Amino acid sequence: MNATAEPAPADLRPGRIVVLLVDDQPIIGEAVRRAVASAADIEYHYCAHAGEAVAVAEALRPTVIMQDLVMPGIDGMSLVPLYRNSPILRDVPIVVLSSKEDAAVKSQAFATGAADYLVKLPDPIELIARIRHHSRAYLNQVERDAAYRALSENQQKLMEMNEVLRRLSEVDGLTGLNNRRYLDSFLDHEWPRAARERSAFSVLMIDVDYFKFYNDTYGHLAGDEVLKAVAGVVRGCARRPADVAARYGGEEFALVLPATDLEGARIVSEQICAEVRALDIPNERAAGGRITVSVGGATAMPAPGTSYKPLLEVADAALYEAKHAGKNRAMHRQHG
Repeated sequence: MNATAEPAPADLRPGRIVVLLVDDQPIIGEAVRRAVASAADIEYHYCAHAGEAVAVAEALRPTVIMQDLVMPGIDGMSLVPLYRNSPILRDVPIVVLSSKEDAAVKSQAFATGAADYLVKLPDPIELIARIRHHSRAYLNQVERDAAYRALSENQQKLMEMNEVLRRLSEVDGLTGLNNRRYLDSFLDHEWPRAARERSAFSVLMIDVDYFKFYNDTYGHLAGDEVLKAVAGVVRGCARRPADVAARYGGEEFALVLPATDLEGARIVSEQICAEVRALDIPNERAAGGRITVSVGGATAMPAPGTSYKPLLEVADAALYEAKHAGKNRAMHRQHG
């Protein structure tokens, strides 16, 4: 142990006890040094200038601070709040070491934020016991705080990972569109909302024409690229935040258009057909020699307590009509 005002590197190893004495009387500093000299687990530091106490303590990171109440330049009672205002020192226990055996002064010291009050100079056995008691309580609190922070960080990371996994479970791996699972969940929530708001609700079913022939001619990898390109068109036509595009299965896609009437759905359907034709992807076994899609649309005014599934069936029937009418076109029905 040594008596010095030189700051030591921050070190909060478990069990490390560091005591800083702030007292303008070197004779007291030396007496305390001798009192704790027999305790090998206590590292002792001394600061003779109260005006430097906070800076020295922040650099030293003590586990307990002992200080006098009467010092030149600053009152000991005023020094305690300065420690408490420091983010580094605010929880470090402060033990007042005073010559005053006065209950009112003691009361004021505790009210100011001191953890203990000792009259100079206590028996070395008592002094060491109190230093160990306050230091271990502080170190235990530091460990609990660190564990809590680590737990909070891990919980936040777990929540973020769960959100990523949840989102991945709702995305089609090939096209990046929402998958059927997400579509069903979206309809479960949005259909009742539309019923409450008495708002028109439209669904488009989109199917790639002659896709089996395309796969048989150009291979499945080329077919995957076609699905990605068509998915891009469907995604691009979902222009409003409430619109949801999804891969329904195979070469079939769905586009849900809340708050959209029959005419609005018809315009979007024609746009999808036109933009897929504009992709200009050759398909030598298709009627027009190019990749096209057929669209079946259905619009309804949802009623409370009803299901959206009949609307999907109507849209599917409209798609069937478009296919049998020659493909590369859109057909629409008003449901209900």
